[in-house]
Amino acid sequence: MRRLAVISLHTSPLTQPGTGDSGGMNVYVRELVGALAQAGVDCTTYVRAWSDDLPDTVEVESGFRVVHVPAGPAELPKEHLGKVVDEFTSGVRAHIQSTGGVDAVHANYWLSGVVGHHLKHELDVPLVCTFHTLARVKADTGDAEPERRLRAEAEVITCCDAILANSPAEVAQLTSLYGAVPSRVELVPPGVDHAFFSPGPRPGARAALGLDDRPVLLFAGRVQPLKGLDVAIRALAELRRRDAVLVVVGGPSGAEGEAYEAACHQLVEDLGLAGRVVFRPPQPHHLLSSYYRAADVCIVPSRSESFGLVALESAACGTPVVCAAVGGLLTLVEDGRTGLLVEGRQPADYAAAVDRLLADERLAARMGRDASAKARGYTWSTTAARLRRIYGDVAARGLVECTAS
Repeated sequence: MRRLAVISLHTSPLTQPGTGDSGGMNVYVRELVGALAQAGVDCTTYVRAWSDDLPDTVEVESGFRVVHVPAGPAELPKEHLGKVVDEFTSGVRAHIQSTGGVDAVHANYWLSGVVGHHLKHELDVPLVCTFHTLARVKADTGDAEPERRLRAEAEVITCCDAILANSPAEVAQLTSLYGAVPSRVELVPPGVDHAFFSPGPRPGARAALGLDDRPVLLFAGRVQPLKGLDVAIRALAELRRRDAVLVVVGGPSGAEGEAYEAACHQLVEDLGLAGRVVFRPPQPHHLLSSYYRAADVCIVPSRSESFGLVALESAACGTPVVCAAVGGLLTLVEDGRTGLLVEGRQPADYAAAVDRLLADERLAARMGRDASAKARGYTWSTTAARLRRIYGDVAARGLVECTAS
């Protein structure tokens, strides 16, 4: 494996997580491609040009470049990107052909999977996909997706030469909900950058962030219904510790994002929590480590998570996590050892878990130490090494025959 095309149509690894459609996938693409480049794989990441003043190409580091492909109006919302898939695909194909070709295509998210599916057949190269979220899983948790996405995911899965799953739960979802061939599904968890995300003194972190000595709950991520900020706010109102504060780091995301954020602000007022909920704008990724270190507990009440990078980053910083018992969080968090898992969506259950940690400093400290120790097993260099093997395997064998109609 010498040259790799990475497809990330709807969001760029150069944009800040927590804004718009930027989130864990941005971190995944940026960190993974950086690790692959350092391991000797020449990587070009293709993203849709989301602004009119972007350079054609950004050289991020040796062996890692981002190419902005014009496709539709710059301000086109994510919900309408399906209309420009063909235009984007043509732009990517033209660039690949003009620069000497690639050995494989790695697509991220279903829109990029559709692009990758076309490129596989047009360029006769293997296709590897990471879906990050799955429409049928989201539908099961009340977040319905368009029928077009359901069909597209199913078609792409039948033609993938390898499908990367972030967790055992995602492996099961791919095989049971989509009929993915088990031998083509590879379990490859993401990593964490331990140079930034590592334990540190809580008082110093709080001083740097302008926080006082009250107990701190942290919610980090995009503000959208899927991530469950409203559950975190209601849990704060249920706590026995009436002096605890909730720090929210992130911005609105998706079609419902701004309305949902406004509803969360109103919820704070309605519950009499003014002064106990602190909203902070999205932060540069490496600065999030200070927020994790400052917190007593990181709360992750998502409806679904294929992996849960926030939970891993918090653990790496030695802060225990209280999170939903869903998806990849079931693997990342060992209930009662590295954090606490919560079944269901009841704020009172989250509050009880948080109260347990706030009331027992020794328990919280032990969980934080164990969480940090477990997190050390997740590195981007390990992820990149496993992917290099997978890329090599799919490039060496015959391409999967497409059965999509």
